[in-house]
Amino acid sequence: MKKRWLSVLLSAAMVAGTLTMAVPAQAEEGGEVQEITWMFWDDLEASEDNITKGFADVIDRFNTDYEGVYHVTPITTTLEEYYTQLNALVDAGQTPDVFIVSPGPNLDDYVLPGVAAPLDEYLEADGWKDTFSSDAVFAQQTYDGKIYAVPLNIAAACVFYNKEIFEEAGAEVPTTYDELLETCQKIKDAGYTPITISAGTAWCLSMLAGYLCDREGVDLDAVNSGEESWNNEKTVAAGEKLLELSQYFQETAAGDSNDDATAALYFEEAAILIQGSWAIGQMNGANPDFEEKCGVFQFPAIEGGNDPNRVIAKSDSLAMSSTTASPEACVALMKYFTDDEAQRYTAEVGGKIPVTNVEYDADAAPAQLADVMDIFNNATGTFGFYNESLVSSDAGSYFDNQMVKIFQKELTPEEAFQAVEDWYAENGYR
Repeated sequence: MKKRWLSVLLSAAMVAGTLTMAVPAQAEEGGEVQEITWMFWDDLEASEDNITKGFADVIDRFNTDYEGVYHVTPITTTLEEYYTQLNALVDAGQTPDVFIVSPGPNLDDYVLPGVAAPLDEYLEADGWKDTFSSDAVFAQQTYDGKIYAVPLNIAAACVFYNKEIFEEAGAEVPTTYDELLETCQKIKDAGYTPITISAGTAWCLSMLAGYLCDREGVDLDAVNSGEESWNNEKTVAAGEKLLELSQYFQETAAGDSNDDATAALYFEEAAILIQGSWAIGQMNGANPDFEEKCGVFQFPAIEGGNDPNRVIAKSDSLAMSSTTASPEACVALMKYFTDDEAQRYTAEVGGKIPVTNVEYDADAAPAQLADVMDIFNNATGTFGFYNESLVSSDAGSYFDNQMVKIFQKELTPEEAFQAVEDWYAENGYR
């Protein structure tokens, strides 16, 4: 059946729109082709991730349709090295014409110094903005009333699990933190690794810490503003639970990459993966047979704590260099990423939530997407990654590193959160 999903960020009814994109005329003989670059955090040729495969198709379609007029050359790297390499290009005056970016303080790094260009005039032209599901999808990409990046999809941080391992271990889907501990112990007793996570990739550990902090009732606005200290009863309790859960991580967690940790779930070496729904494309692309075994549930509640129906949500977004010599080519490329073909693929193959009014076949989409949509439909609110929700990207990186130190037992939870508080003071945020 065909379904039109409303934006998870806004529940108001939306007016459907269709993006029409005429195939460009060929350049006149002898005309100069406008060359642009696009930077992304995965290998378009080698990756098995279905989202990456979809992005590769967008690039191929664009170059074919605009042959003789525009041409885009991808610059690819790894997720772990992406921002280091992007910033090196920015510092060298070689900013990619179009580049992928996360919203929040990370985008600040490119908006505030003028690296990213405002996109409002392009979004308003030809009704492009009307094709999106709501204005709310631009909330985290808007600064001083101007939009600096275009969202490509919406994803949620969830808990993925192996249904067969759960059944074999006699484990139930947990709804509380205490039940999660009981489930992990049953799985361990059955001879499986309960939780697979990349504790060496700081943002993965930080995502778990963010859920624990939120479930404990941490008021992020209050600690960001200085109304409350980072070192408080709720943050310390979250840190203690992070340490408690770590006894159920795989033995190689400290050295495993995010890809390693995800592979442990879809190759059925571990039972639970706490990860974003962007992992659906990776799991199903690498091991299609795992889809029917993979379930999804909301991160559990902490008894006596905060609302358990809040969901971490984020989107991949595209920004345009303010110094590009070919803004028309850049905008044309960005439109290809948000056209009906790309957005339909996002849902039906990639397992992410589209950001436009596109209709897609829900029955053709990965089974996990329906579970994710159920979580979103029952959500009472959304919040961002903690490391992308602090006062700056540097603050986010520092927070991440302290969570790793808790895991490695280099610092106690109290010491780690006091270190974050000290960082805020030393950098003028207190």
